[in-house]
Amino acid sequence: MIFTYKALTAKGEETQGVIEAFNIDIAINQLQKRGLVISKINGPDENKFTVSLLSIFNRVSNKDVVILSRQIATLFQAQVSALRVFRLLGDQIENPTLKKYFLSISDDLQGGNSISSSIAKYPDVFSNFYVNMVRSGEESGKLDEVFNYLADYLDRTYEVTSKAKNALIYPAFVVMTFVGVMVLMLTVIIPKIALMIVDSGQPIPFYTKIVLGISNIFVNYGFILGMLAIVVGFFVWKYLKTEEGAVYFDDIKLRIPYLGDLYRKLYLSRIADNMDTMIMSGIPILKVLEVTASVVDNRIYAAILRDALQKVKEGTSLSNAFAQHKEIPNIMNQMVKIGEETGELGTILKSLAKFYQREVNNAVDTLVGMIEPIMIVGLGLGVGVLLTAVLMPIYNIASAT
Repeated sequence: MIFTYKALTAKGEETQGVIEAFNIDIAINQLQKRGLVISKINGPDENKFTVSLLSIFNRVSNKDVVILSRQIATLFQAQVSALRVFRLLGDQIENPTLKKYFLSISDDLQGGNSISSSIAKYPDVFSNFYVNMVRSGEESGKLDEVFNYLADYLDRTYEVTSKAKNALIYPAFVVMTFVGVMVLMLTVIIPKIALMIVDSGQPIPFYTKIVLGISNIFVNYGFILGMLAIVVGFFVWKYLKTEEGAVYFDDIKLRIPYLGDLYRKLYLSRIADNMDTMIMSGIPILKVLEVTASVVDNRIYAAILRDALQKVKEGTSLSNAFAQHKEIPNIMNQMVKIGEETGELGTILKSLAKFYQREVNNAVDTLVGMIEPIMIVGLGLGVGVLLTAVLMPIYNIASAT
């Protein structure tokens, strides 16, 4: 939480600012350590605008967490104490949000809290998966290995996810640009040409009438259409924020031709990678399924994992629990079954994770290769139809004269 404060320095000068802490007591304690005498401190409900601004400009990237995880692992390998590790990193971090988090975590550690309980206070940076991995490292005494696992895992996840997202940025940009150019032509250029075509008295082709009609709608009712689009977009956004809407959207993502297959492989890769990393760290399978369900980022697969968790609790094997869902491919079921029979489930899941990561990379490369020619053809057809509808009547006018 972020608190605003007003205070007096040791010299009696007034100062004010913001501080981030888990609760108001910790915030006051941190300010007092700075030698400040607090005159006023406000909670997060009283400075929502400041909170929103700070959250926008001080976001913590996945890259930051990967680098910090590797640094923590290195320091633990060097036999540096946990308190010293977080204090050192907190002093050198440039990101203001992370700096406050790490200094607050070091204060918690000094107060006797565990690392996992301290970082659990900041779910926007340390996910449920991350916290449970650290907790397993504390229990096994292998924190250096766990933080290396986490850095490797986050690195792999970031690479696969960012590649999938970047593949969709280009077509989205091209489509938005195309729509913007079409709207500009329909509202600015075509109305002027339409006057000349109508004044000529020449017969207007049917397809030209359609284009001119669309142009008139945009010119005369463009504001209403824009407002309607905003209202519809707002209600769609609100619906997607509900549990029902989120489930519907997650289901739609899996049904889109070709993209659905890409998303499916992405989630399967994430599931296998999560489970492999946690199992290899000695976390029980029930906890593995519970945590993986919370971080898979798709409600369809999260429901499958929660159902598998319940089935495993009842005595069903994991492979049989997965086999009851068509979203889990047969190859994954068979591999998991082999892993259960041989006692090498972690190794099998690691192989599956690598397999699906390669599949995602190949699917993205194929998609990127297909997008460019499809976009070129689509743009050419769109512009060609529009120009033909406008230029043909002008050509007829010129021929008649």
